[in-house]
Amino acid sequence: MKLVVALTLVSVAVMTVMILQTLRQELQLRHLKTRTVEHLAEAKRGEKTITLIKKQNVDLKTNLASITGRVEELKKRKAAAEKAEQDQQKSLQECGKEKESAQNNTKATVEAINELKAEHAEEKRKAEDAMQKVKQHILDRDKALCIFADPSFAEVKTLCGNKAPQ
Repeated sequence: MKLVVALTLVSVAVMTVMILQTLRQELQLRHLKTRTVEHLAEAKRGEKTITLIKKQNVDLKTNLASITGRVEELKKRKAAAEKAEQDQQKSLQECGKEKESAQNNTKATVEAINELKAEHAEEKRKAEDAMQKVKQHILDRDKALCIFADPSFAEVKTLCGNKAPQ
């Protein structure tokens, strides 16, 4: 009977160990299932996040493409504006040179006109002096002739300052 009791005790002990082992394995299995479910949920959240990020990436790429296009357009407009500004600067410089040339020509013309006026005034004064001298010479000659001329003639009286007979 000792053997039966010992065998019963050993079988109860083995059964208890087996039950405990089964319980432990069952708990590990539940824990693994829980972790698997959590990991699956986390993976789905990660996939959703990746999908959202991909959509955002696509949106950002399209925005980047449109912005790049706008930047290129603005660069072209800037280049065109700079070219127009340079053309305007050249035109302004040429206009300034033309204005300066016209002013120089105007000054030269005014100076030439002033010189001509001065020369003309001098020539006019000289001509008037010469005319005055000629008139004086003629009057002197006429007076000299009046001394020798016969006052009985009407022309002599007119030339010499006497009134002609009526």
